[in-house]
Amino acid sequence: MRLFVAARARLAEDWLAAAVRRGVQQVVVLGAGLDTFSLRNPYPDVAVFEVDHPATQAWKRKCIADAGLAEPRATMFAPVNCERQRPADELASAGLRQTEPSFFIWLGVVPYLSQDAIFSTLSWIAGMPGSEVVFDYSEPAENRDAAGQAALSFHAARVAAAGEPWISFFVPAALAQSLRELGFDEIEDLESSDIAARFSRTPKAETRNSGGHILRARRST
Repeated sequence: MRLFVAARARLAEDWLAAAVRRGVQQVVVLGAGLDTFSLRNPYPDVAVFEVDHPATQAWKRKCIADAGLAEPRATMFAPVNCERQRPADELASAGLRQTEPSFFIWLGVVPYLSQDAIFSTLSWIAGMPGSEVVFDYSEPAENRDAAGQAALSFHAARVAAAGEPWISFFVPAALAQSLRELGFDEIEDLESSDIAARFSRTPKAETRNSGGHILRARRST
């Protein structure tokens, strides 16, 4: 789990670097939580928009102030409850240029949302040609081996006990088809064994697929 959490951030920022080289100048961090990219943003010409639940975002901004840090000038904060509000509306108010491509970082969020909310957001992103999204998701229990089912049961119980249960799971092939139907024409989906092999130098044949995935989808035209 620690490797997965670290790797998803590294992959997202590597893919972002490639997008910036293509000319993308807007980054949207959906469900930003305590993500620190805006404080480390190495791209002076790239604007960062942070989207999160109003209470969570207020807490984060207090943490930044309590740490003696200044909020980055190139960062705009957009408080949104994704189950009740449209991120598009709040981001437009915050200054996001929706006629231009953006790079969306959506990590540690999708499993907690309803599929209606997930696909509504993905459909909106797909409506902006040249835009790209990176998110993580989990396969359902029936897709996993015994070890994967045990891991899912353990972690799902922990987040449920904290009052934030995982409610959405996806079968990779079906998800890819849904993304293509939305208009995404470039999809890269890494399962946990791919990630472990990439970052731990362990051959994929010697790693297990825990059911966690990191996916990049882009609508190129």
